[in-house]
Amino acid sequence: MQGQAVYLINLPHNDYVCARRLYAAELKRLISAFGNKTGKEFCVQSFVEAWRNAAGRKGIDKGSPTGEASSQDPNCPEQAGRGPYVAVVGARASNALIQTIQQKSRLPVLNLTCTGTRSIETPPQAFIAPIDELLESYAGALLSQIPCMRMSNIGNRQQLVLDPNLKAVVYNTVSFCDFYGFEYAHLKNELSVPILKIETDYTLPETGELQTRVEAFFESMDNKSMDNKREHPTIMEMHPSRYFVAGIDSGSTSTNAVILDNKRNIIAGTTVLTGAKVRASAQRALDQALSQAGMDLSEIRRIVTTGYGRGGTGLKADVLTEITCHARGAQFLNENVRTVIDIGGQDSKIIRVDIDGRVRDFAMNDKCAAGTGRFLEMMAQSLGLSIAEMSRGGIAWKENIAISSMCSVFAQSEVVSLIAGGKELDDIIHGLNISIASKVLALAGKNKIGQECMMTGGVANNVGVVYAVQEKLGFDVIVPPQPELCGALGAALSALQEA
Repeated sequence: MQGQAVYLINLPHNDYVCARRLYAAELKRLISAFGNKTGKEFCVQSFVEAWRNAAGRKGIDKGSPTGEASSQDPNCPEQAGRGPYVAVVGARASNALIQTIQQKSRLPVLNLTCTGTRSIETPPQAFIAPIDELLESYAGALLSQIPCMRMSNIGNRQQLVLDPNLKAVVYNTVSFCDFYGFEYAHLKNELSVPILKIETDYTLPETGELQTRVEAFFESMDNKSMDNKREHPTIMEMHPSRYFVAGIDSGSTSTNAVILDNKRNIIAGTTVLTGAKVRASAQRALDQALSQAGMDLSEIRRIVTTGYGRGGTGLKADVLTEITCHARGAQFLNENVRTVIDIGGQDSKIIRVDIDGRVRDFAMNDKCAAGTGRFLEMMAQSLGLSIAEMSRGGIAWKENIAISSMCSVFAQSEVVSLIAGGKELDDIIHGLNISIASKVLALAGKNKIGQECMMTGGVANNVGVVYAVQEKLGFDVIVPPQPELCGALGAALSALQEA
C-alpha cells in the first residue's frame, strides 16, 4: 500500500560484544532509513522514556527462580508463595492454547514461551550517552533475554525448567522446525515431570481436538497422583449395597452407552448413530441401555460422559476425555494390555497404559482424516460399497497395491484411477487398509508397540483394517467383543472411581 515500507535488518544469533555492536549498527541504519522516509528526527529522550516504560510494564524480577515476571503477574507461581505450577515452553504460543491450558489445569500456568518471557532490562535512571552507546546498550538488553532456539547459545534456556516447583510441561513446537523438535526430545528424556507436545503451524487450532489433548494430559497427571489422595471414601465405600452407574461415549459417528453395577459387572451396552444432535443421541443411547437392563434412570447413581460430544449431552454427568476412558476400558477387558490403538470416526490415537489402566503417554492424529473412520467412509463411497461390505473386503488380496496419497481427497482420486485401471476390488481395499494401518502406527514414532496391544473403537470391527495392522506389526492384536463400547465402558468404570 502507498505510504508503507518494509525494512529488513540482520539479527545476530548470539550475545557477544561483536553481536551487540552489529545489532546496534543495524538499529542505527533503521533509524536513518525511517528518518529519510518520514522526515522525522530521532529523539533520544523519547526513546529512553519508551524503553523505560516497556521494561516497567513487564515488572521483571531477576531474583525469581525462572527469571520471569514478578509476583505482580497473576500467572506467576510466586503469587501463590512459589507453589507448584505448569509451564508452557517452546515456540511462541497462541492465546487460544494458553487459555485452554489455563482453563483445564488445576495448577497455575506460567507462559515460558517467547510470548511470556519477552522482557527487557530497565535502562539506567540517568542515561545520557551518544546514540551509538545508547543503541549498543539497548541491543545488549534485547539480546540478553532468555534465548529462542534459533540463537547460537541456548544454554540459558535450561533455567526455564530447573525450578523444583515445576510439575508439568506443555511443549509447543512448530511444524517442520527442527530447532524446537530437538529441545522437546531433550526435555522428554531429561525431565522427570509429565510433558505434553503440541505442534502448531500457527493456523487456528480446532478447539475440540486441542481441548481433548490438554484434558487427557491433565487427567493422566491426576490419575498418577490418585494413590496419594485417599482423603475421601469412594462411592463403593460409601454405598456398599448394589447400585448402578453409566458411561456414555458421544462420538462423531456413533454414541455408545454402558451400564455397570458396583461390582463392575456389565449390565447393558448399546450403540446408536450420533446424527446431527448430540443431546438427542446421548439420551437415546442411555434410554436403550436402561431398557436393555430393565431399569429406570433414577436407579443410576452416577454418569460419566466422554467423546467429542461429552460436554453437550445435556445430562447431569461428569466428563472425561476418550483417551482416559479407552485406556481404562481396555485394561478392564484385558489386564495385560499396555498399548491401545483407538481408531475413531475423526481421529486415531495410540495410548500407552500402565498396570492400573492409567494413561502413561499418548499420541493423537487430529489434523487429517487419513487413518480414521471418516477415511473409510470416503473410500467406501468411491468404491460403491457400504461400510459393512468394505469391512469384509481386502482379505483375499493378490496384488499388493500401495495407496501413495496420504491426503484423503487425493487418495479418493487415486482409488478412482485404480478402478478405471481395472484393478481388483480386494486389492484396492487391502491397499487402503494398509494405508490406514501405516498412518496410525506412525503415531508411535520410534517407540515399538508391544504385543500386549488392543484395538478399540468402531473401526476395530473392520476385519481388513485389523489384519492390516497385524501385518504391519508382525503379531496379532487383541480385539474385544464390541470394541466400539470400550470408551463408554471406561467412562462407566470412571464413575466407580472417587467422587
